[in-house]
Amino acid sequence: MSRTMNHTAPFHVVRDPKVVRDVLHRPDDFSPANALVAVTPLSGRSLRVLQKAAFALPPILASNDSPTHPGIRKVVAGFFTPATVQAIEPRIRELARKAAHAAALELEATGTVELVNAVAALPPAQIMLELLGVSISHDELLALKAWSVDSLELFWGWPEPERQLELAHSAAEFYDWLRGLVRRCTQSQERNLFAALDQHGLTLPEICSLGYFLLIAGQETTTQLISTVLYRLAEGNCPVTWQDAAAQGPARAAVRHVLAGESSVPTWRRVAARDTHLNGELIPAGAEILLELTGNHKTPDGGTRATDYSLAFGSGVHRCLGAKLAELEAAVVIQEAAAAIQQARLAGEVPEWLRLLSFQAPQIVLVTGQ
Repeated sequence: MSRTMNHTAPFHVVRDPKVVRDVLHRPDDFSPANALVAVTPLSGRSLRVLQKAAFALPPILASNDSPTHPGIRKVVAGFFTPATVQAIEPRIRELARKAAHAAALELEATGTVELVNAVAALPPAQIMLELLGVSISHDELLALKAWSVDSLELFWGWPEPERQLELAHSAAEFYDWLRGLVRRCTQSQERNLFAALDQHGLTLPEICSLGYFLLIAGQETTTQLISTVLYRLAEGNCPVTWQDAAAQGPARAAVRHVLAGESSVPTWRRVAARDTHLNGELIPAGAEILLELTGNHKTPDGGTRATDYSLAFGSGVHRCLGAKLAELEAAVVIQEAAAAIQQARLAGEVPEWLRLLSFQAPQIVLVTGQ
């Protein structure tokens, strides 16, 4: 365990996977209350924008350390059961194959294709909404993708004041749209998550709080995972080749390789709820903890080893409810893309990567078939 400088300076950084797991399995000692707190404090101007939109994020799921958490989690988990995830695989493959086919045609016609937007962006969002029983228009889907990226930067990035103000306006717009969506869903006779939460007794602000980050995490992190796998395959820096990934087993292996070494959610936060000890060190109450969920670690012989890929989804009572779905979606999209585009290598300059405290991915994956 160590302190780091620069953007992670305020945190006790925990890298050892065993100690990370220990923290995650001690919620009474290490609370999730800071999990969704903005890394860069919101300015007065940004706060006024959010307040005008009645923006509120009471702790409901990921940041909830109260006795209400298990009941709420059970409601949400009902929409991501193993049987439900298994049953939706044909639909995932249908969407992935359609997107991959369109990407292959673009590559054939122009000589290059950008795979983040072509194959990684929309299927995870479409599947998530279908599982939740929520229907929105295509324009709203595109807006959701843009809002999601903005909100990740607002809460997990280090925006300059003017950029933060732009992001606050985006978050306010997102929240206003979400409030209307929740109202429509709670009045619907069709089964959907927001109606189920309403029946569980949650208020409108509480449902919006849960929905705000669920609609982001439930799809954007999967898009980012797919993007990184595509990038590493096209780069040739993966245990399997692009051609190999056209088969189910190698596609899954490529996804798990990225999950272990550089998943889309490489870190997560906790805060010490009281004075406690961790790995023999006294941790005072209020200490901010940054957990490395995924990455490569040095071994005694001077080599490196990756974290167990399953830790990429957390562990314990707050483990990601969509873990199985995300892994399945990523493997199917990778397999269909590799099958449709039989040869791909990176084209153009090295792209910029999204690098936030807890999220990472290449912003574009431009490939050529030559």
